[in-house]
Amino acid sequence: MLVGTALAHRLGGEFSLLAFIATMLGSLLIQIGTNLANDYSDARRGADTEERLGPVRVTAGGLVPPKQVLKATWGTFAAAFVVGIYLIAISGWPLLVVGLLSILAGLLYTGGPRPYGYEGLGEVFVFIFFGLVSVAGTYYVQTVDLIWEAVALAVPVGLLSAAILIVNNVRDMDTDRPAGKRTLAVRLGRERTRLLYALVVFGSFPLALLPWPLSPLGPGLLISWLALPLAIGPVRTVRTRVDGPALNACLANTAKLEIAFCALLSIGILI
Repeated sequence: MLVGTALAHRLGGEFSLLAFIATMLGSLLIQIGTNLANDYSDARRGADTEERLGPVRVTAGGLVPPKQVLKATWGTFAAAFVVGIYLIAISGWPLLVVGLLSILAGLLYTGGPRPYGYEGLGEVFVFIFFGLVSVAGTYYVQTVDLIWEAVALAVPVGLLSAAILIVNNVRDMDTDRPAGKRTLAVRLGRERTRLLYALVVFGSFPLALLPWPLSPLGPGLLISWLALPLAIGPVRTVRTRVDGPALNACLANTAKLEIAFCALLSIGILI
């Protein structure tokens, strides 16, 4: 959201605070709805057990009745749709398509007859929706236009988002495999997934510089590299650790890395 909005202000000459708030709120609601749907569906499919290394899930842990989690899922997605009505009003019907596809992707990640999260496609969809759709979609909301720079800078953002899921799936490999959840980590194996994580994380930094020679965006994009030291610890943890607490901390640290990277990249865009 920050990167797309910064691009809209810098290259499109547009900025609406209300549109930014609505975009942020709608995206957060879809993320929350997706997490609730994932909590509900994984518990029903037996992917969340007592051997789980991650934080306690409310459905599998018996903290909240499944029907209540399901109601909360639909309620959250409904709230996101209400916010989306405003975005559709100011930006047109493409936002309706984006919103519905985002909600559908959230539901089908671990739900439906053939959840794509169980087939090793989770990282691909995260890259699309947390990268391409988020950055380019936010730019579109602000400008009702689309430029190649928005797509180019969506790539490193999407890769770092996918890196968060890679950590999650590395941690859960031993419980996902017997549950029939063939995530990308299960398919690739631990060592190759560790290599993939390092490539995705470190590869995001040079990719952030792609628009530099061909667009009005200048060397300010290099500011995003100030987040590079934050990448070293998580990459080392994924390479050397298999215990839940270490990988849970790595999950959070990967998210912090993306926040720092996107905030710095946004500053670089603006200057």
